[in-house]
Amino acid sequence: MKAMVDFFRTMLIMPKPWLLWLALLMAANMVGPIVFIKSLEGRMVILAAMAGAAAQVAIFGSKGFVRLLGVGHLPWVPLIFWLWFRLDQVPGDSIFRYWILSVIVLDTLSLIIDTMDVVRYISGDREPHIVLES
Repeated sequence: MKAMVDFFRTMLIMPKPWLLWLALLMAANMVGPIVFIKSLEGRMVILAAMAGAAAQVAIFGSKGFVRLLGVGHLPWVPLIFWLWFRLDQVPGDSIFRYWILSVIVLDTLSLIIDTMDVVRYISGDREPHIVLES
């Protein structure tokens, strides 16, 4: 539980542009699914978000706020493809469709950033880039 609290406290001290980015990701992956919880898509997005968050908290608990945290978004890879192939079943001009598109776009952009971070971690950049002060 402490790792989870410290993880979220550390996220709150990130530079403001990254906080805005996190807010967009959380809106799409945590708030949106609650709005659309009755849909299979809503349930799958929140499931992927929770699985990713659990992985990130575990990584944070053992290594700190390191670039390896991007690995936690791996559940988004199959989710993005699945959502993309379901788009033809969603009404063309609906808030639901726009939400699904926002998840696809935001999560894809996040995965690009995550990939760069993980590559940097593997290449030796392993120091925590944000440290929570006690």
